[in-house]
Amino acid sequence: MAARSAFRMLRRLLKSSTRGCSSGAPVTQPRPGEPSRPAREGLSMRLQFLQEHAAPFSAFLTDSFGRQHSYLRISLTEKCNLRCQYCMPEEGVSLTPKADLLTTEEILTLARLFVKEGVDKIRLTGGEPLIRPDVVDIVARLHRLEGLRTIGVTTNGINLARLLPQLQKAGLNAVNISLDTLVPAKFEFIVRRKGFHKVMEGVHKAIELGYKPVKVNCVVMRGLNEDELLDFVALTERLPLDVRFIEYMPFDGNKWNFRKMVSYKEMLDTIRQQWPELEKLPEEDSSTAKAFKIPGFQGQISFITSMSEHFCGTCNRLRITADGNLKVCLFGNSEVSLRDHLRAGASEEELLRIIGAAVGRKKRQHAGMFNIAQMKNRPMILIGLPWMLRDSPPASWSTLSLDPLHVRNLSVRETLSDQMATLWKRLRVPTALPLSQQCLGSGSPQRHYSCYPDSDTHSKCLSIGSQDPAVPSGPGLTSTQLTHVDSEGRAAMVDVGGKPDTERVAVASAVVLLGPVAFRLVQQNQLKKGDALAVAQLAGVQAAKLTSQLIPLCHHVALSHVQVQLELDSTRHAVLIQASCRARGPTGVEMEALTSAAMAALTLYDMCKAVSRDIVVAEVKLISKTGGQRGDFHRA
Repeated sequence: MAARSAFRMLRRLLKSSTRGCSSGAPVTQPRPGEPSRPAREGLSMRLQFLQEHAAPFSAFLTDSFGRQHSYLRISLTEKCNLRCQYCMPEEGVSLTPKADLLTTEEILTLARLFVKEGVDKIRLTGGEPLIRPDVVDIVARLHRLEGLRTIGVTTNGINLARLLPQLQKAGLNAVNISLDTLVPAKFEFIVRRKGFHKVMEGVHKAIELGYKPVKVNCVVMRGLNEDELLDFVALTERLPLDVRFIEYMPFDGNKWNFRKMVSYKEMLDTIRQQWPELEKLPEEDSSTAKAFKIPGFQGQISFITSMSEHFCGTCNRLRITADGNLKVCLFGNSEVSLRDHLRAGASEEELLRIIGAAVGRKKRQHAGMFNIAQMKNRPMILIGLPWMLRDSPPASWSTLSLDPLHVRNLSVRETLSDQMATLWKRLRVPTALPLSQQCLGSGSPQRHYSCYPDSDTHSKCLSIGSQDPAVPSGPGLTSTQLTHVDSEGRAAMVDVGGKPDTERVAVASAVVLLGPVAFRLVQQNQLKKGDALAVAQLAGVQAAKLTSQLIPLCHHVALSHVQVQLELDSTRHAVLIQASCRARGPTGVEMEALTSAAMAALTLYDMCKAVSRDIVVAEVKLISKTGGQRGDFHRA
């Protein structure tokens, strides 16, 4: 215990001896009567002694990858005084009964335990934390905890101007304000309440009271507020703000759509067109933000790139929800109830073992944006997020069925809700034959990707070692003449004007033999280029839509559905690809399916070529086609 006390003293001395502060606390200017040089040297020697003899960071808050979790976010309430249209699922959120929420004493008990183990920063979130009646008292009592350096709050700003003087006196030294638009009418549309001017009043009150910088969190969404990027940046010219642009992230019920996300690099390019002199600032340890500054501006801007460039490797954050569950990852769906153990009379040692076990199970990184979009997780308001995530109104289902990229389940295969499954059946979108799980081998974790829910249809396994016989059916199966040449042998496009429109479906496959090294990196999603399976999947979808531009004599086909599936075969260190296309028209879609499978395979090669050039693309072939005049075709 003496060693741990010395360690906490060391950290406080180290941090108090640093003049700069990025937490939002007012900067303390040097005052007369500072220690003389010999005194400073003596202090330095004491710091060196403490550093050499200090205890290591708490093992309970250190995960299996060596990340030390010194930052705790505590949700004080699930309630909010705004009614953002897309902050919650459409059907609303069932709030936890009051008896099941953490009491003030339970919050402080847990906070005290975490601080004792090394947490030096606590942020209070919600819902909206400033609607909790005893929030000032909670801050004051947290401020008394020895070793706690920073107490912050993330708020929608409605009550901030009124409460901030009391909160600052109680010990609050960091403020984040959520604000997604600078247009009052748009603000009212989004949150279904008036209040824009109250939020701005809160921003100016924080500046007036000396918080520097005041952080403003802005979630950027295409079609909603990306046109205000430059306006937000312009705020930093005369105000000491840190405007943090946040990539739109998927949470349960918020209708996340890849096309709605504006990536960090796209935002940066837009801003640099206006201010080419924009400079990148050094990144702090465990920072989630990439910071930039325009020379001569008082404030700065930052980008939180959770989706396009995750920062999981330096994550030092843990979360406690309002109902007392510990979440070790914002995007993970595993939780441990600390409330239940507290109320069952668990000792401090027992609580630490429970916390340590949860932290120890934390994964190296989150699952990637397409996979997160399909994981079952809390709606954002029930997690205690540092910002509100909102979406624009959903497109009609008719649009969804025509545009494969609008389908939001480009994901690791997970069972969808019965409601979604019923919806897809009602839309009558055809399902490609799933790859057989039995032929994939065992002994290692497998990643299964699909841009369409699993069906109940059974299929044969794709095997690169066999020559599958064709099993044709129907009359007039093949032609004895090449249809793409005329009587003189010159290339010609077939005239399909007289053919009737029928429903056409085709399925094609390909296999990519990666080798053990590249396969392991793909399996663990550790390639430097990013998520190879997700990128290959998108490439397959895009290629199907562009087939007529790639194959000279193919007709343009208006596809109503494209599905691309990728599965890992650990026994052969291979990726099995299956693509299906559907359209209604006078010509088939087998070329679209083949192009899709081939392009997905080539994209995998491109993603992995830096690791190994000994990659083989094999077995690009048609599996089945239906709906043509020559009858159906199925490969056995």
